[in-house]
Amino acid sequence: MPKGIFNVPVAKNEPVRTYAPGSGERKSLQAKLAELRSVEVELPMIIAGKEVTTDRRRRIAPPHDHQHTLGYFFEGDSSHVQMAIDAALDAKKAWADMGWQHRAAIFLKAADLLAGPYRDKMNAATMLGQSKNAFQAEIDAACELADFFRYGVKCMTDIYQMQPESSAGIWNYNEYRPLEGFVFALTPFNFTSIAGNLPSAPVMMGNVAVWKPSNTSVYSAAVIMEILQEAGLPEGVINLVYVAGPVAGEVIFSHPDFAGIHFTGSTAVFQNIWKTIGENIYKYKAYPRIVGETGGKDFIFADPTADPQALAVAMLRGAFEYQGQKCSAASRVYVPESIWADVRGRFEKMMGTVKMGPVEDFTNFVNAVIDEKSFDKLAAYIERAKSSKDAQVIWGGKCDKSVGYFIEPTVILAAKADYETMVDELFGPVLTVYVYEDRKLDETLALVDQTSMYALTGAIFSQDRYSIERMTKRLENAAGNFYINDKPTGAVVGQQPFGGARGSGTNDKAGSVFNMLRWTSIRTVKETFVSAKEYGYPNFLPDQD
Repeated sequence: MPKGIFNVPVAKNEPVRTYAPGSGERKSLQAKLAELRSVEVELPMIIAGKEVTTDRRRRIAPPHDHQHTLGYFFEGDSSHVQMAIDAALDAKKAWADMGWQHRAAIFLKAADLLAGPYRDKMNAATMLGQSKNAFQAEIDAACELADFFRYGVKCMTDIYQMQPESSAGIWNYNEYRPLEGFVFALTPFNFTSIAGNLPSAPVMMGNVAVWKPSNTSVYSAAVIMEILQEAGLPEGVINLVYVAGPVAGEVIFSHPDFAGIHFTGSTAVFQNIWKTIGENIYKYKAYPRIVGETGGKDFIFADPTADPQALAVAMLRGAFEYQGQKCSAASRVYVPESIWADVRGRFEKMMGTVKMGPVEDFTNFVNAVIDEKSFDKLAAYIERAKSSKDAQVIWGGKCDKSVGYFIEPTVILAAKADYETMVDELFGPVLTVYVYEDRKLDETLALVDQTSMYALTGAIFSQDRYSIERMTKRLENAAGNFYINDKPTGAVVGQQPFGGARGSGTNDKAGSVFNMLRWTSIRTVKETFVSAKEYGYPNFLPDQD
């Protein structure tokens, strides 16, 4: 038990390195990329702290160079999921009983390992495995994951300090217990930091976890696990399994000790998980916590006073950084007719300088989409737009998967506000613009709010404060993260807690106390120092004559 009230180190955001030409950090990362490309790794599952292999090896290749083999991971089956659950439950008591400051120390050490000796390896694994350029990998895999660890510790201690008032003769206090059972972390390919945070946040609060990453991000997941093990995470607290989603779900969602899921992925998958949990609710020891962030159809809306240059930059960065494969990526833009020609000219001038290619060339702004399935889906949308009477491809549109899964940054001009690429979540480098009549601003705001089932991120551009206030109020429920005169991406841990509602998830705000509270079950204790010795109260006494 703790023998003191401890102040943890002050949480600060990890500084972002620039990787400028000639810098030592650029040379160091380039050397690590060359090193990882020169070998073929074998990635076992990690269950109860031990490496677990199978006779099923799955190949790993860079999305931008799919003929190159980075290595292999060992695919498991339902027996490995059960092993992981058993290992987690075996580790549960010792982990929950550990003093919170020792749990904190593990993740603070992991943050320093990540920001220091593992930084190049973490970034390089993300760049090669997920086709993310140096800057995008840096802000995600290195900085944001370190931020999640450090601010997670801060949130944990802030929660422990949330205590009730006590009246005279009574002491009230809250105990923040871990959930009964284990937590399932189901993580996406697009953010290494999210993949690391989803199992780690519940674990910081004393829980144990089974972690299934996306098959397209196992390389970076393995590095995260390596860092956590070196930081001192005990065996069985997080168990990393490489299995198919339905295989994991069949075992996990039928287990009586299933205590919660921490999820980022597609809306359809999340809804199916929720349905399955509901159907199995009678099997569980307690009601599971369901925390999920799914997707978005994120918007930028400009009024006639918007700064055309700032708007054009936000469109380019918001839509095409990491090939639009961010849940927060700008996907639909509403521009007033009066400024469209100016905005389009500025945008196209900048787009003419954007380079696309492999991540090893640090001058490439755009790289490959994650896999062939994603490529084929995006290419089909682009081809339909080329032949549609309701849309026009005004920039890009070329697709080539001969070497890597390259989709040229594509801009579609929609004649209708409900054209399919204005409505469907694409998750790729495709931006659709709808030009509206200035006099129909309010009508178009209503379209922004009603067009999509999602409500993750959105941005408005205006130089008129009355207009900013009106648009902010009108779009109150359209986005969980709302930006004024900035692109709708780039939330920073500790500054902009991230999450959305409606079809975008449970809006539990990753990297904040709001999320961390979901992973604890509060016991309130009342101690009376001098107990009552009589059952009656003063009002029962008779009046005195």
